[in-house]
Amino acid sequence: MTTTIRTQVGILGAGPAGLQLAHLLQRAGIDSVVIDGRSREDIEGTVKAGILESPAVEVLVDTDVVSREHVETMRHDGIEFHFDGHAHRFDFPALTGKGVYLYPQHEVLKDQIKARVNAGVSPLFEHLAEKVVDGPNGPMIVGKTATGEAFEISADFVIGADGSMSIAREYVTGNKFSGMAREYPFGWYGILVEAPPSSEELIYSRSEEGFVLISTRDEHIQRMYFQCDPNMDVNAVNDEQIWDKLQAGVATHELKRGPIFRKDVLKFRSYVHDSLRKNKVFLMGDAAHTVPPTGAKGLNLAFSDVLWLNRALREYYRSGSEKYLDTYQEDALKRIWKATNYSYMMTTMLHIAPDATEFDKKRQVADLYSHTESLAGQTFIAEGYVGWDYDADDWRS
Repeated sequence: MTTTIRTQVGILGAGPAGLQLAHLLQRAGIDSVVIDGRSREDIEGTVKAGILESPAVEVLVDTDVVSREHVETMRHDGIEFHFDGHAHRFDFPALTGKGVYLYPQHEVLKDQIKARVNAGVSPLFEHLAEKVVDGPNGPMIVGKTATGEAFEISADFVIGADGSMSIAREYVTGNKFSGMAREYPFGWYGILVEAPPSSEELIYSRSEEGFVLISTRDEHIQRMYFQCDPNMDVNAVNDEQIWDKLQAGVATHELKRGPIFRKDVLKFRSYVHDSLRKNKVFLMGDAAHTVPPTGAKGLNLAFSDVLWLNRALREYYRSGSEKYLDTYQEDALKRIWKATNYSYMMTTMLHIAPDATEFDKKRQVADLYSHTESLAGQTFIAEGYVGWDYDADDWRS
């Protein structure tokens, strides 16, 4: 027997983008159903990076997902670039009047899920979508629960916020992968370690050994990365070798060590899909685009997609007009490509490619000096990092 659910907007994926869109739509009186194949425990327990731009935090605070007092404890007002034996700090408030927030993604998700549950509209966890099809009254999501029970969700619109392996994208593009991509010849070897912070602010280091990032999660858990081959075996180095590689990249700081309890290798890819809509099915977030993590743009870029779709759907249900639905792809792609460019620039400026010549390395260092010795260069880096203001602001109403 198949369970059928009828709603106005069916949302695939209980990630930050899908949950925030559902939250905004409810505030406008628009019904939605969010589904995800994972359990709530799996979603909330997956530790992920989290640097939120000021505009993204404003959305969460102003829509009552989280309190201002809570997020202000996570604020950071700068980052450091280390290269050529020098350290340069970007003072975000002085350069932009803003800061960023070290708000781990799993903590964002906990707050968003709590907001949905408190509103009486909990996401449907352990509901695995198998395909999106055309139904008699609009698009339909077809799938099964964790216990094997069939379900279908009939909606006016379906939003694919289901990540880089999106089911919705198969409907939109005809296959899972269709668009423009840039593969990178390096990745990050990352660790989570039980230790106090080694630095008050994030350190982005470029040395002859490659790239190192010293980040943090909280007062007790730290996140650190060094540049590696994207196909590196996570067990190819022992803990002592890991610490040696990290320390070599930040000679100005003595890293605070502790037990390493997680290791992983992150591959880098820039990807922008060439179509974000088919009929009444739309893509957003990682289903529509991916960027390397160097520029801290992934989650923040997804929020921009959310706001464009929120505006379009509100206008449709308010007036019947599809004008913003029709411009969603054009509107979203402007910021997507802007963020893609920023992430590409940060990545190529701070990492040494395996085939880099001495010319390439000297030019790279000169590029870093150009961005740190010039006020205009510093401002460009800072403005991109703290986040450009969102163009769609209907969420404030």
